[in-house]
Amino acid sequence: MSLAYAISDNQSIGSNGAISLLVGAALGITFERGRFCFFCIFREAIEERNTTPFLGILVAIAVGAIGYAITFGQFLPDTSTGRLPPNAHIGPVSWVLVLAGVLFGVGMALSGACLSGHLYRIGQGSLRAVPALLGSLIGFGMGFKLWNSIYLGVISDSSTLWLPHTFGYAGALLITLLVLGFIAWLAIRFGSSSEPLSQPVTSGSVGNGLRASIFQNRWSPITTGSIVGIIGTIAYLRVEPLGVTRQLSTISRTYLDKYNLLPENLAGMDTMAGCIAVISKVITNNGWLILGFVFASLAAALIGNRFAFESITMRNGSTAFIGGVLLGLSSMIALGCTVGVLLSGTQSFAISGWAFFASAFLGTFVSIKLKLHRS
Repeated sequence: MSLAYAISDNQSIGSNGAISLLVGAALGITFERGRFCFFCIFREAIEERNTTPFLGILVAIAVGAIGYAITFGQFLPDTSTGRLPPNAHIGPVSWVLVLAGVLFGVGMALSGACLSGHLYRIGQGSLRAVPALLGSLIGFGMGFKLWNSIYLGVISDSSTLWLPHTFGYAGALLITLLVLGFIAWLAIRFGSSSEPLSQPVTSGSVGNGLRASIFQNRWSPITTGSIVGIIGTIAYLRVEPLGVTRQLSTISRTYLDKYNLLPENLAGMDTMAGCIAVISKVITNNGWLILGFVFASLAAALIGNRFAFESITMRNGSTAFIGGVLLGLSSMIALGCTVGVLLSGTQSFAISGWAFFASAFLGTFVSIKLKLHRS
């Protein structure tokens, strides 16, 4: 709070930096307390048939979709014009996006988490997250090298599909909620080993039980997903859609540009929606979000006695690094990750978000069946 207040008075940073820091802090606490890591949630559903955490993702999309529908009406009341809401993560759909999703799923399995998962696990003491994030910077660089060929060959001719263009906000929201309800029904039926939605109340004083529920026990998927959906709506309304890769890709792009290792022009990139990298020597709004995210997750882990340094070996460090490269490469091609494309995209009624959701889950499913996550 004090840091957010301090930087809000800095004219070079502005109020958006302070708001981004607070949004990141709220998100970091929620992800850490709810263990809201997309790979962990996918793995539990696929490997353990525990689909209860998976419901948290569905709830986050549902709550965010309601918030986005209300917010979009302020910026674009008429959906029949062909225009898109400003800055929303609504991207073109192509086989490149599907491939990026599959590669992201493989990268999650190899590294042990999605990018947002690695960031909050740093706060929990994960040493394996370090090579994964370093690998992602290299992966972003590889994506920049490939971008022009991919964009000019495929993405530039791909359609950007937004449900409200055809069904309006009410129709798009209804379709989204029906799809989420159907997926939830499938998940519940599949989850033969699912845990209860909430932790049982332990004996003892009311104060101790409340303290354990807030600081120690894993938050329920309904609570976690609801908070994530609300934070996503606030973030879009005040700054930009949620995402965790913009600052990471900006670091990579700025470094490569400094040494003239980038193409002279990255065709079409700066006109697209998503976690777009820029050349910057200062912390972006997304950078402040990530700082708040990591330090708040650290605080939550310390308060809940969950902070512990994770052991790292040559083997799991190597697989984390390789997985991180795939995470960065796929995030660069897709212009975001499971937070930016999947979460913010589906909340904004973009078909691109659903395409990434399905393909990332497929990549994770295949990787787990091949036991890549145990490498």
